[in-house]
Amino acid sequence: MTKPGPAFLPGLTLSRILYEEAVRPILDGAYPGLRYAAARVGPGSEVLGFDTERSADHEWGPRLDLFLAPDDVAAHGADLRRLLSDRLPKQLRGWPTHFRHHDPADPVGYMELTDGPVDHRISVDHVGGWLSARPGLAPLVPESAEVTVADWLAMPQQTLAEVTGGAVFHDGPGTLTAARRRLAWYPDQLWRHLLACQWQRISQEEAFAGRCAEVGDDLGSAVVTGRLVRDLMRICLLLGRRYAPYGKWLGSAFGRLAVAERLTPSLRGALAAEAYPDRERHLCDAYETVAALQNGTGLAEPVDPTRRRYHSRPYQVLRADRFVQALRETITDPEVRALPLSGSVDQWADNTDFLGRRGPRRAAVDALVGPSQGKL
Repeated sequence: MTKPGPAFLPGLTLSRILYEEAVRPILDGAYPGLRYAAARVGPGSEVLGFDTERSADHEWGPRLDLFLAPDDVAAHGADLRRLLSDRLPKQLRGWPTHFRHHDPADPVGYMELTDGPVDHRISVDHVGGWLSARPGLAPLVPESAEVTVADWLAMPQQTLAEVTGGAVFHDGPGTLTAARRRLAWYPDQLWRHLLACQWQRISQEEAFAGRCAEVGDDLGSAVVTGRLVRDLMRICLLLGRRYAPYGKWLGSAFGRLAVAERLTPSLRGALAAEAYPDRERHLCDAYETVAALQNGTGLAEPVDPTRRRYHSRPYQVLRADRFVQALRETITDPEVRALPLSGSVDQWADNTDFLGRRGPRRAAVDALVGPSQGKL
């Protein structure tokens, strides 16, 4: 009979317990007066608040991120890591604090009890170094650096969600909190531009579901519909001032929006429809809901949110280009107004290997938008 495991706790709760009951007493005793921040940020489903019992099978558990001044990291970082390894409790609330690698070539860690020193998951870094290691965030270092339009466009939303999500349990220096506040949301002018770019994606494909069906390509019609549903979900996240996570958690993030209860039946209906007339009806219901949501923000002049024919063709669509134009008319910053409607890096690319490579991603953004000098 399998022995039952410890009761599941959300990862952020476990991290708080790790800090308050284990790490803080060690720091207070060994390094009195040390200024630091303690948080759980960065990669991990718990940072986004989506972890479940399943998450405990790898790289989940009692984890913490400590941030010191750069000089203190150089002077105390290695000793502090060793001290924590020697003094941490072997488990918290039944969850081991030791992580083992099953394969030396595999960086993934798995919780396991140990009789010796704890191979813990408590990082020790300074805020600038940590930000520099995140995809696309190097321009934020030092704190006085100007963040240009192109800098913002090259930051994946998943990365922004990881930096601004999670929890800060203590921040003596205040630098981590300041960085998170700086990245909390897009500058207003850029936000309007990115919304216009997301509506542009709808505008470019909203007639394709009907055209595919008209030539007997029902599978193609369904694939286009799936793309449109995804883009509508991402518009809702933008309107709700929420960074869109990568694919695994997109539906979960959308489901937390106030509009989700109203909109989900239409999105599900469009995806499940077996014939184009039903697909079109559900898509148009969804268009009208999201269009009304856009109008309700007051970001632009209201646009008639009702469905209509696609020019002389019989397909019913929103004509999303009208919302693109309405938003663009509210953009007064000359550099943002001059941007092409390609948007930020993850509005036109979703390849994980590409989004994780800073150089190619920034080069692609620069090629699309040209030299960027303006600070937003």
